Amino acid sequence: MGLMTFLRNRAGFILIGAIGLAIVAFLVGDAINAGKPFWNASQKVVGEIDGHEVSIDEFGPKVDQSLQQFKQQYGGSANAQMTAMAVENVWNNEVATVLLGKEFERLGLTVTSTELFDLLQGKNPSPLIRQYFGNPQTGQVDRNAIISSLKARSKDANLNKQWSMLEEEVRKQALQQKYQNLVRTSVYVTNLEAADDFTNRNKLASFKYVSLDYATIPDKDVKLTDADYNDYYNANKKRFENPTETRSFQYVNFSFKPSKEDTAASRAQINKLAADFKAAANDSLFAAINSDVKIPYSYMTRGKLDPTVDSAVFSLPAGTFYGPAFSGNSYKLAKVVATKQSPDSVKAAHILINPAKVGGNDKAVKLADSLKSLVQKGSSFAELARQYSEDGSKEQGGDLGTFARGAMVPEFENAAFDGKAGDLKVVTSQFGVHLIKIEKQIGSAKVVKIAYVEKNLSPSDKTQQEAYKKASNFLAEVSGNTFSKVAQKRGLTVGVADKIAGSQGFAPGLDNPRKLIQDAYEADRGDVLPEIYTMSDGYVVALLTEVRPKGTLPLEAVKKDIEPLVRNEVKGKMLTERFEKAGAGKATLEALAQKLGRAVQPIQNIVFSNPVIPGVAQENKVVGAVFGMQPGKVSGPIAGDRGVYAVSPLTFSNPAPGDPAQQKLTLLPGLAQRALSGAFMALQDKADIKDNRVKFY
Repeated sequence: MGLMTFLRNRAGFILIGAIGLAIVAFLVGDAINAGKPFWNASQKVVGEIDGHEVSIDEFGPKVDQSLQQFKQQYGGSANAQMTAMAVENVWNNEVATVLLGKEFERLGLTVTSTELFDLLQGKNPSPLIRQYFGNPQTGQVDRNAIISSLKARSKDANLNKQWSMLEEEVRKQALQQKYQNLVRTSVYVTNLEAADDFTNRNKLASFKYVSLDYATIPDKDVKLTDADYNDYYNANKKRFENPTETRSFQYVNFSFKPSKEDTAASRAQINKLAADFKAAANDSLFAAINSDVKIPYSYMTRGKLDPTVDSAVFSLPAGTFYGPAFSGNSYKLAKVVATKQSPDSVKAAHILINPAKVGGNDKAVKLADSLKSLVQKGSSFAELARQYSEDGSKEQGGDLGTFARGAMVPEFENAAFDGKAGDLKVVTSQFGVHLIKIEKQIGSAKVVKIAYVEKNLSPSDKTQQEAYKKASNFLAEVSGNTFSKVAQKRGLTVGVADKIAGSQGFAPGLDNPRKLIQDAYEADRGDVLPEIYTMSDGYVVALLTEVRPKGTLPLEAVKKDIEPLVRNEVKGKMLTERFEKAGAGKATLEALAQKLGRAVQPIQNIVFSNPVIPGVAQENKVVGAVFGMQPGKVSGPIAGDRGVYAVSPLTFSNPAPGDPAQQKLTLLPGLAQRALSGAFMALQDKADIKDNRVKFY
């Protein structure tokens, strides 16, 4: 596939630098998070990364390109979640580019002109060059196509621009590979580490235990003190590092889902529409005017429609009317216009002629007809494509590879699938005039052409107005102190969105929360947000309940979260006293179990690296204690995650000696990746990053 075709099909994928950042994907991870101090930022600054300002003028187009990429990848139209993904993708890319760029410069990493030449057209082509100019079947790179395209760049400004961006991405990728290699060669696995890891994964332990679950003490019998909270907080302070500012809010959703009256009115409307559809003289025009969901009026394969509709129309003969049928949240109507057998896929090549460059569409068609005659007389289609085609596939002689229905515009698709192998077809589409050569048709399956109408079940204006009035009255009445009380009085459900980051495109129970989140980041704790926010199914009023700044959270901010853990720690002390009074560590395990009124439980073949007690829980402390004891000994009380235990090892089964060299090779990739991730996290922690995205998206 040619460079221009690749870029066109992927909607500017390379413009956001996403292809060339293989290393960044696992370096960045969740490490890139920063606070949101935006009050002093200028109107156009999306963020500042170690002194480098990111302007919305440069950031915005990259987000648009990333969004187009996600739309192509996932299908459908853009939504809040997809936009948030695009924004996050571009921001992570910006942070990585700046921080890694500075690190490359500090380390003296460069790509020489000789190296760049070799990566572009030498014996060691970049993965990007292989992707653009490689044969998918053989993996071989077409160097003649590369050289031809490089020569053509001087005469084609657009191609020259694409090559410049490609060269920059190849250079970036090469620098990243050098950095990756540098970090990887700085780490190694010792013989002792290899031996320990092998033992931890393969040495088997069998033991028996007696336990008392924390649940044996009712929560009401445990009175927690400030000292209990402080002890737990101080012992686990690292757990309370907040990598990015978050905010929490409560909300009430005033639903405007269709009422019974709305449903009845919609049913009457769809029945009338069905009668009109049956009588319509122009099926495709009727569908285009009346359907909420547009599908092409062309032959389609199975699996393109709602499953119920799909199954029905593919079993019906031409001329049949289907519906109205209700599924999801919409009514469906369909006229089966025609059915036939058609190829599953087609292999074709084409020459694209731009009418604007040859004096209009008529002259473009005449030129295509002339080229068709030359091919029929024995001229090379590939050579003519290289000479006359305006598409990037010209570098491959016009070859488009193999494609299924739905991959091309309708005019092109119809010609390719309705013809037969060896045909030459001249067609006009939105891109220009095509001379198509059908090289091969593969497989055969039933296809149908249908006129399709889908009408969503929507709330009436009256239903929406009533919901908005309720939301307005609620907003006017509540304050930060009365939000929950008023909601409860009115029988309203209060939803909770907890720990929402400024860049998030989603929140629990809300499908379009971006404006709400933006306002939450402008508000103070306890504020009722100033607007009524529109979701797909209702109007929302919200209250900001918590602000968690970046950094170590204070005890008061996490007190509610850690309460169950603090309670279990206190229960652990209470149960430990019971174990000690029963003689834990002194008596046999059976005698201890009898005094505690518990049964001894046997466990077979546990390994250190997977410390799960079957049917109970993952108990790291308990299994760790087992592997540190001698068979027959009885432990003291061990406070675990589920309860307090006493254990006694029965037997240990040591594995046969492993291959140390092989074990090192097994461990090294994971160690190297952790080192790379750690190196980037260190760069990010050291950098001064100001993230103002919430102002713009």
